[in-house]
Parts: sequence; structure tokens; C-alpha cells
Amino acid sequence: MYTFSAATINLRAGAERWLARRHLLVGQIVDTTPDIIAFQEIRLSFGQGHWLARQANIRLTGDARHPYRLVLARRTGLHRFTEAVGVMTRLPIIYHDSLPLGVDDQVALRVNVELPAGAAGTRRQSLDFVSVQLHHGDSGREARVEQAMNLVGWINEKRRVPLQVIAGDFAEPPGGEAVAFMRQSYRSALAEVNRRDPLATFPTNLLQPQPVPAICLDYVFVSPAVYRVTRAEIFCDRAAADDDTLYPSDHVGLLVSLEV
Repeated sequence: MYTFSAATINLRAGAERWLARRHLLVGQIVDTTPDIIAFQEIRLSFGQGHWLARQANIRLTGDARHPYRLVLARRTGLHRFTEAVGVMTRLPIIYHDSLPLGVDDQVALRVNVELPAGAAGTRRQSLDFVSVQLHHGDSGREARVEQAMNLVGWINEKRRVPLQVIAGDFAEPPGGEAVAFMRQSYRSALAEVNRRDPLATFPTNLLQPQPVPAICLDYVFVSPAVYRVTRAEIFCDRAAADDDTLYPSDHVGLLVSLEV
């Protein structure tokens, strides 16, 4: 058996006091040091994702290039110039690819990583890790179901591997239709450990005034081949010591430990 940690967080791009909150975000990532992290809403115009990877690496090892590598997938249409989803990983990358999800120019990014010998009872095994953000808004229920269906079909048809983790912002609560569709084939890691999904992952106190009631929008889904979820919790959820409205993002992150 092999145990590793995985996480996800929506970065809110460069909005909402990015320069003030960026080191808070890096610090809380370094404190937990997940093996692999899914990011959503990465701002391309000032290299937000690469800045995060460099800063985390420097704090961990003094080398801006190690241990994390970053892979990005740009959104489509006009958004391709401004925003991406990403995966930052300490696990060896075998390959990566992406799937345009159509509505609102969203995209899913798959990074296939190598697991150590002995994982899943084999000499060599790989895992598909997906970062995704679905279409936001009440009017997007059908669009999100379509996006989720396309995502699941793609990851299970092209270069399918049994070990899969799909993490990100699904833009709807646990009772939503796209989330219900995901549960047909995958387990929610947070619900498996805690018997329910989080009460809320959005918004944090970073957003003033609060735009909506607190709600769970973020999930980590694991395939049946993942043997066990040993830990599942919220992370990147601590405010600055001197400002209770300054958080790493407008979403909190999710952190899980998985045994394969």
C-alpha cells in the first residue's frame, strides 16, 4: 500500500486583495505540503500559478524548481488569454492532457502521475488526477450535468487507468445534479470520512459583504480502485493573524490522504 495526499483550492484569480493574501496562501500550502494539488481560477496575466510553485519550492527546499512541478490548461475562447486550471505535483508526471468543457469556456486538466512500486499491489502504477471547474450560476444546472458527463466519459475512455482522483469547484451543493451524477461512479472523499460533505467551502470572510449564504461547492472524488480515504479535511482556511477578513482565497481548500 502507498499513501499520498491530494488537495484542491479555487484561487479567485487576482481579485480580492491578491497581493495581501498571496503569502498567506503559500504559507498554508507549505504547512501541509500535499503531494498533488488542483488549482482553479489561475490568473495568467501575471503568472500566478508559476509564482505559487516557485514560492512553495523556495520555502521547502531553497530551489525554485523542486519539489513541485506545475501544469496548466488554459480555458478556451477569449478566456484562454486570462485564466487556467492547474495541477501542482511532487509526484513524477507521465503525461498530461485536457478537455474543453464547452459552456463558459471551462476546461478539465488531467495529469497522469507515477506511483511508487508496491502501490495498488503492482510493481508500477499510475494515477489520473484531474483539476476542474464547472459552470457557475443557478441557470447552469443542465450545463454542469453535461460537463460532468463529458468529463467522466473522457477520463474513462481515453487512456483509462483505474486509479482516478477528480478535484475542484463543481459550482453546486451536495444535492446538485452534477454532483449526484459524479456519485454514480465516484466516492466523495470528504463524505466518506466525515459522513457528509463540508457544510461550506464558499465564501470565506475575504468577500465583504458576503455575497451568498455559505455553501459547499468544492469536492474531491475518488474512483472505486482507490482503496481507502484515511483523512479528509478543510485546509487553507486560516485568516491572517491581524486581519480576520484576509484569507488565502474566497474558497477554502480540501485536503485528503488516500491509500492505494
